[in-house]
Formats: sequence, structure tokens, C-alpha cells
Amino acid sequence: MSKAQVNTIELDYEDSGKGKVLLLLHGLGSTKKDWDAQVPFFSKTHRVITVDLRGHGNSSKPEDDYGVELMTEDVIQLLDHLNIKKVTAVGFSMGGAVAFEMAASHSDYLENLVIVNSGPDFNDMGKIGEDMLKSRVEFLNTKGLAPLAKEIAFNMFPEDHQVELRNEFETRCKNNDFNSYFKSFVTLMAWGLGDRIKDITTRTLVVASDMDYTPISFKEEYVNRMQNARLTVVKNSRHGVVIDQPETFNLELKKFLNHE
Repeated sequence: MSKAQVNTIELDYEDSGKGKVLLLLHGLGSTKKDWDAQVPFFSKTHRVITVDLRGHGNSSKPEDDYGVELMTEDVIQLLDHLNIKKVTAVGFSMGGAVAFEMAASHSDYLENLVIVNSGPDFNDMGKIGEDMLKSRVEFLNTKGLAPLAKEIAFNMFPEDHQVELRNEFETRCKNNDFNSYFKSFVTLMAWGLGDRIKDITTRTLVVASDMDYTPISFKEEYVNRMQNARLTVVKNSRHGVVIDQPETFNLELKKFLNHE
């Protein structure tokens, strides 16, 4: 683990392998450990950067400064710190929002864009988004983070054979600082690209699970609004596809990187 000073905070990151750069961005309430099944696989052929986004893991947890735009600026400053000019940004869930914002605001840094069970407009998801914002804020304020972590982990990994994955994710989530989690969540739900998505020209892969929170049609709709994007669907997978179907995910990402 290494630390970099960016945007008046410290980011914790890991840097593995050599070659073209893969930047892996984790989901809300998690850490760079989301990518434990990807780093060993891809670091054989690529330089892999994983990072704890602000408010998460071993990175700084500021009192008030949160939001997708700030997280994106943190990541850009980290790349500058490492003298990295081009990356393939792979963003899972909240990390997908950061990757989308990179494509919209800092496209010169991107060779490819990979969006995993995420979307371009968390502030415009219709009833799904409204219900999630209302119910999760109420849950956090009345029951706290630990019961929420248990519920999220069960929803992501409900199968009997997934108990170990479930327990690991629950522990990771409940270890969050409450204020950091809360502010990361509400600022994420206020973020969206809007019409900027039409201007993204970066070659893009969107990965969707067949049992994700949002349906495949949700991903198809925004892929159709993009200039250079394609969709792949992973079967028998829920939200945490990089964790619950790592072999399939890794193969799909490898094919995309190899232009297959």
C-alpha cells in the first residue's frame, strides 16, 4: 500500500505489474479489495492501479468534501502524481460514476472506459433511484450502518455457497465511517452526466449482470446514447459481478482490451 497527497487529502493505492495501465475504481462503501480477483489476473499483462476513493478504506475521511466530481479530481491528481498519461478506467457501481465523469471531463486520460453495473445519471433513475435514496437515508438514520451492511451484503451474495463472500463484504461495508458513507451516498445520488454522455467518444464496454438492481434494459438505453459503446451481459450474477463471477468478468474484460 502506498499513499499519495491529492486535493488536500491522502489517497491509499496499490500499484502492481507493468504495461498499459488499468485503473480499477471500487463501489460505494467498499475498498480496493473489490478487485482482489482482478489484480493477480491482469497484473501479469498490465500495470494495475487500485485506489481507495476519498472517505473509503485507508484514504482520508474529510468531514464535508464529497461527491463524484471531487473523487474524479482526486483520481486525476493521483495519475499525475504517478506520471501516468493514459489508462483504461474500470468503474464498478459508484466507481462507474467516477469513470463516467473522467470520460466526460478528462477524456484525454482515457484509452478505454469500462462501466460495471452502474449508470450515467444516479440523479435521474426514476422510481428505483428515488426509492433507494429515501429508504437508505431512513435506514441509516434509524438503524445505523452495521444493519445496512448486513442487508446489502445479503442482497449481493444471497446463495448458500456465497457465505464467505457475503461475510467479507459485510465486514468491509460496516467498517465505514458513518459520516463518510452517508455523504458519499447522498452526493452520488445527486450526480449525473445528463446530455454530456452523448459527447463521450472513448471506446467503452458496459458490463451488466442479469440480476443487478437495475435491469439490462436500463444499460441498453444509455449504451444506445453513446457514440462508441457496447454491452455485455454476465449471467447468474448480481450487483457484485467482479466478485461473484470473476472468471467470466475477467475474460470479458480481457477480450475487450485485446479488441476481440
